[in-house]
Amino acid sequence: MKTSLLDGKKPAHFDKHIIGNLLLNASTPELVRQEKLIIGIRNEDGEIYRLIGATKHNSFMNAVEELFDLGLTDELEDSDELVEGCDAIFSEVL
Repeated sequence: MKTSLLDGKKPAHFDKHIIGNLLLNASTPELVRQEKLIIGIRNEDGEIYRLIGATKHNSFMNAVEELFDLGLTDELEDSDELVEGCDAIFSEVL
């Protein structure tokens, strides 16, 4: 899976756990957006600061499971709609 930080957006305090738990290859936002399935990660300000792209549905589901295990919530869990170009958007519930 590919990942990219978005310019000008502050990473969330839990970002190091995402990097530690998922096998991700650093890429550009443009290349990540070309992947079949996209996960966005929101910071404490409510901004998407990281994109994760998966080519295969299996990889996407593994990433989703890991993010849930980190205690994050998918705001699109009950939706089939894309939001901000993402299939899933995870954030910390405060």
